[in-house]
Amino acid sequence: MSCKDDGLHWDGYSSDMSLEKQPSLTDEEVHDTPSSTPFEPSRDHKVKWYRSTTYNALVLGLCNFLAPGIWTAMNSLGGGGSESPYLVDAANALTFGLMVFSCFFGSVVVRLVGIKWTLILGTIGYAPYAAGLYTHNRFGTDWLVLFGAAVCGLSAGIFWMAESAIALSYPEPENQGRFLGLWLSFRVGGQILGGAINLGLNVHRNTAGSVSYAVFGVFIALQALGPVAGMLLTEPGKVMRRDGMQVKLRIAHSAWYEVKAMTRLFFRKEFLCIVPLIAQATYTEAVMFTYLDLWFSVRVRALGSFLSGVLALVSGNVLGAFLDSTRRFGLKTRSRGAFFVVLGLQGGWWVWATVVTTQYTNEGRSGIDWVDEGFAKGFVLYLVWVAGFQLNYMFLYFVVGNLAADEEEVVRISALLRGMESAVQAVSYGLSSVGIMASVGGTYLNFGLWGISLLPAWLVIRQFGVSLEDRKVARDYGRE
Repeated sequence: MSCKDDGLHWDGYSSDMSLEKQPSLTDEEVHDTPSSTPFEPSRDHKVKWYRSTTYNALVLGLCNFLAPGIWTAMNSLGGGGSESPYLVDAANALTFGLMVFSCFFGSVVVRLVGIKWTLILGTIGYAPYAAGLYTHNRFGTDWLVLFGAAVCGLSAGIFWMAESAIALSYPEPENQGRFLGLWLSFRVGGQILGGAINLGLNVHRNTAGSVSYAVFGVFIALQALGPVAGMLLTEPGKVMRRDGMQVKLRIAHSAWYEVKAMTRLFFRKEFLCIVPLIAQATYTEAVMFTYLDLWFSVRVRALGSFLSGVLALVSGNVLGAFLDSTRRFGLKTRSRGAFFVVLGLQGGWWVWATVVTTQYTNEGRSGIDWVDEGFAKGFVLYLVWVAGFQLNYMFLYFVVGNLAADEEEVVRISALLRGMESAVQAVSYGLSSVGIMASVGGTYLNFGLWGISLLPAWLVIRQFGVSLEDRKVARDYGRE
């Protein structure tokens, strides 16, 4: 199915997101103005703090911090904190492979238990994964790493789907970017905390190796609190927004209907066109974490985890604020500006990474420490890599949020987004468990994915603010 732009027009209010032939718009017909709505809602509604969108962003962020955030913290240490990344990369491939399955059936789970309990159930599998890494690093046990990875994969898929749907549905349209930024800040917050703890425990270890066992005890305890944090989330129907609109986030159809609807949505042209964009963004995680583990000392890995998290937090929230500037910039300007900046920077990082990883491989470098000559060249690359990963994530949510026509499609497209992420990461972690792919092959492949993604993604992005309006606004304010 081709993504070629042939005068395609996407009706912003179409419930089935159909594609219709329409005459191409002229420059005079295109007005890149700030978002307008069928009616102008009041922004003065009083809300209770514990039911507000800001409160729920904090709760969702806390869940993210305690579950995938701590998972990211462990993996941002390089190879799950182990001396060699290969077993952990294979376990992560298993996790993401199972997440493809659980993501696809995520809307069915929402139909059965609701979005809040789907989120809670999704947090359960993370602690066994951390326990597996602990026993592997301390006792050399391999089976619990794989078992924990499997349990994590089955639960994490529905968690990813649920948190994405909540993040796209709960906030007011003008606060969408800030909500996303705050939520994803907690994800890198886990990485920052993990890096700080590990740096404090390993600051004098200037050699390669595994991290301190005490770090894993802290991680296990934190991840066990995930279900408790999920209990604090407000049910969609009880959320209070300043615009007075009710959040509607539920699935009313049968399980079989959902399976068919998910399949139809996947094969729509606009989603197929952004599949390469999703792939190039999410493949990077395994590449950059394996890079850190292969080439740097324990204390540098800890420092990198901490500093890269801080940089990602700041850059992600800056992008979120820009995407929310609906009164200053129209959807066309915001979407195109973000596309060129985020993807342009990412291309620069790949050129840089290609040079550095090729040099390190040819020289046989390992255990690079901050006292070594040439340290900054490779270390700064890791910092901007992580920041770019955060920017790509933010941009992906902005894109899919403008493709979902109604509340049910928010759940479905969130499941497809996270399912595609999982499939790509299953492949990336699997390939990273092979020596040549871990050292240079992953970088070369990801660079290629970036190049392939540009044209099909642009064919979708160029429609935003032209023939495809702001669907977040349409979903929230376009109801009769």
